Amino acid sequence: MRYLRKPPRIKVLEALGAIADGRVHINGNKAKVISSTGEREYEVYVDLERKIAKSTDNGTRFRGYVGYPIIAVLMLKGVLPYNAKLAQALKGIPWKRLNEKYKKYSKVMELIFEELEKKGIEREEVEQFIDKVLEELSELGLRG
Repeated sequence: MRYLRKPPRIKVLEALGAIADGRVHINGNKAKVISSTGEREYEVYVDLERKIAKSTDNGTRFRGYVGYPIIAVLMLKGVLPYNAKLAQALKGIPWKRLNEKYKKYSKVMELIFEELEKKGIEREEVEQFIDKVLEELSELGLRG
């Protein structure tokens, strides 16, 4: 088992969007997370006592980082910070479509920041929230 790496920053926002959309369904240590398009269902397993986190999303399986389905589950379990105002502002965002269209997370992040600013949420506030989540995630030392 290997340690999972820190995810791209956008994954924190994708996790909030999944929660706001009601796409995260937890049952004990297991969960199902529906993709933003609704065509995929990710299986998630988290055992914090053993510091194990697994998910069938591509980021976790193939790239070795903590994917957004795991982050969403940890937020709902109260392990990672959650921001309800930010989550509501991210509701309904078609993450997969945006990622496929722009091919770079940095471009998608800029679009998201613009949308959030229109909703009265400052970039600085979002960046600080992401920093806090990623810091706490690193401290967990999860393996997958």
